[in-house]
Amino acid sequence: MIKEKLMRDVYVNFVREQILNGDKVVALEADLAKCSGMITLQKEFPDRVINVGIAEQNMASVAAGLSAYGFIPFIHSFGPFVTRRICDQLMISICYAKQNVKIIGSDPGITAELNGGTHMPLEDIGVLRSIPNIVIYEPTDNVEFEKILPQVLSYNGPVYVRMFRKIPPSVFDEEKNEEFDLFKAKVIKSGSDVTIVAAGIMVSEAIKASEILEKSNISVEVIASPTIKPIDKDTIIESVKKTGLVVTAENHNVCGGLRSAVAEVVSENYPVLLHSIGVKEKFGEVGKQAYLKNVFKMNATDIADEVIKAIEDKRKLNSSC
Repeated sequence: MIKEKLMRDVYVNFVREQILNGDKVVALEADLAKCSGMITLQKEFPDRVINVGIAEQNMASVAAGLSAYGFIPFIHSFGPFVTRRICDQLMISICYAKQNVKIIGSDPGITAELNGGTHMPLEDIGVLRSIPNIVIYEPTDNVEFEKILPQVLSYNGPVYVRMFRKIPPSVFDEEKNEEFDLFKAKVIKSGSDVTIVAAGIMVSEAIKASEILEKSNISVEVIASPTIKPIDKDTIIESVKKTGLVVTAENHNVCGGLRSAVAEVVSENYPVLLHSIGVKEKFGEVGKQAYLKNVFKMNATDIADEVIKAIEDKRKLNSSC
């Protein structure tokens, strides 16, 4: 497994390769090149890695212009600054104009940690999901991210990537050389009693939760759904037809993100009871990730408890029919 690598290093190495290969990749930073790790590339390739200063809206507009001239811009800032702050430019200049811009939002959700509530994007997916012509992707781990980045590049259109800058929990084994598809979810564990659909840092928590539940003879199917828009409907529908119950787990507000996407899929195609783990009607706060997981009830034990509640609710629902 790629254990001891920062996720931002995967991104930086990929951009370096594209620049050396002569592709039309240009990286734009809004004065956070040190945070993204792009500072070294900025020194190596000053004409291809450009700092626009603390001017994220301008960065989005510059990227749209570069795209219109055939370049493929990757723009980076902290998650809230490349979603909330640039929402109008992203909507009009990038998505409406169908420009090929890749948006890297680092430190999604509670991974913003000590930067606190103002820098903690718990609504970024919800903000962007309703905008046409955008793909929303959240890497599961470094192994997947390395395989998916070339697909992000080759996809012709805007992509928003929720990138955890630090060392992510390892889920996939590099030695197995698994294949990944930007538009397909992964069934990590098969089960028959409940489906857990998770994204980002919550995938590893979902796997741990499944191990806890197995001790109580509860069979859990764990699905990693890194691409939240467009969500992989087929994999989710196939799973809930087998289990008849679904719990979502996300590093985001449960309103507008993964829960909402899964709810839309099951309600329209195969209605089942749905429970969720994530941030519920709260703003972020200052704290380390372990503390914040406790505050927002996002640990493996919280997922396991929610699954047990969901199973009980299902029994009550069936008995009343």
